[in-house]
Amino acid sequence: MKQTHQADLKYQGIRKSTMKNDNRSRYVTRESVLMLLSDDEVSAVATAETATRLPDGDEYLDMEQLDQGVQRAHQKKTPMGRVLPKKAVQKDTWEKILKQLPAHSGVKANVA
Repeated sequence: MKQTHQADLKYQGIRKSTMKNDNRSRYVTRESVLMLLSDDEVSAVATAETATRLPDGDEYLDMEQLDQGVQRAHQKKTPMGRVLPKKAVQKDTWEKILKQLPAHSGVKANVA
């Protein structure tokens, strides 16, 4: 019984450590994405955040869910306050951003 309890505690410690690292990775990724933007792009993103929605089909990144990769706006409600629309940044910046995303995010290979 004592061994089982110790194993449970060890697992919980590993799980907490992994969760902290995952959160840190997401934060670093968000930060690194924002650092790639020029002043004009930051302004364009800020303007886009005030819109009520993105046009259907527009590509964007949800800055709080970068692990989901590039998403397309549909009739569903897009979380505008945390969106980075593709149209708000230059093509080369978008490509740099996609390279920053976690490999498991399912990012499309076609960035054109």
